[in-house]
Amino acid sequence: MSKVISFSSDDSFAENLEHLITSSGYQNRSRFLRDAALHFAEMQRRGELRDMDDEEIIEGHLVIYYQHGVEAKLLEIRHSHELDISSYNHSCLSHSHTCVDVFHAVGKAVNFRNAIDLLRNTPSVDKVSFISAPMRDEGCC
Repeated sequence: MSKVISFSSDDSFAENLEHLITSSGYQNRSRFLRDAALHFAEMQRRGELRDMDDEEIIEGHLVIYYQHGVEAKLLEIRHSHELDISSYNHSCLSHSHTCVDVFHAVGKAVNFRNAIDLLRNTPSVDKVSFISAPMRDEGCC
């Protein structure tokens, strides 16, 4: 079931809305506005990882791009019990000549920040990203 929702905006925003949608890669205005609203609400509620309360429990994915030689640090994080790593994936990217590991983890915000700081200060780690899972009160799982 869907509902039509309308809202008012100033002329400048209305004129630029289509550009915002297409330049963001969306082909559907409703999906763009839905995702923008959800993202904004999430950021207002929880903020960025760097601004979250140390004790806040969050879930998401750590994505680490690196060259060989850092596997011991990755293993240290996976077995530290600071983060509950429920899924781990390793890939070798042939086009960019790099390795990538993805950790699906749950833990305190401070522990995610510590792991990211450790990795960013490790030689041969090229890039570390964290993608937080959206917070829902109900859903499929």
